[in-house]
Amino acid sequence: MTETKKRQLPVWQESILLVLTAMVMAVVVKTFFLQAFYIPSESMEPTMLVNDKILVQKVSYWGGDVKRGDIVVFDDPGSWLGPDESQRAGNVVQKALEKVGLFPTGGHLIKRVIGVGGDTVECCTDGKLTVNGVQLDEPYLLDETATKDETFEVKVKKGYLWVMGDNRGNSSDSRAHQADPGGGQVSEKAVVGKAWVRVWPLGRAGFIKKPSTFDAVNGK
Repeated sequence: MTETKKRQLPVWQESILLVLTAMVMAVVVKTFFLQAFYIPSESMEPTMLVNDKILVQKVSYWGGDVKRGDIVVFDDPGSWLGPDESQRAGNVVQKALEKVGLFPTGGHLIKRVIGVGGDTVECCTDGKLTVNGVQLDEPYLLDETATKDETFEVKVKKGYLWVMGDNRGNSSDSRAHQADPGGGQVSEKAVVGKAWVRVWPLGRAGFIKKPSTFDAVNGK
């Protein structure tokens, strides 16, 4: 009995198959695990600088909720971004890479979560925010006095978030959209994922850590 020899594909067909397989895997990774973004504005300084390239991970929110203090990327809730901040891939190659998550995606915002569903966020007591009556010490802010004279008190709806930039004096965040439908609160469903690691520039590359600011609110 002779053994049937397995027929091999021509090299060009194998190459096409490998490319298609790699693209499918990249799409799966983008959809479920990681996605690349860039920082479009100064609103998160000094934590994030304009044109920083970051990776956002989605695993944390598979079976858990968004946490206070997380830095999240989310879809524009409605005209939060200006035309210069909504730029997307400009050519065919960039658009193809964007589809598979290998080119930083535009049209999104990145902010820090201050309040989650059920929280009461108030500004300001002795120049500082309070969440559920707990005063926040926020060492990551560019200017701690930027909002000391600002006054608001909001109750965050279930399934929504109150988000603010670290550059409080230059951030069009939940505060600036309180008159909009939704009162400036962002649906958790709009969240793409949590900022995980900065990949560019190389001199500032590294994991993005969450501060201990919200430990007291979380009851730790």
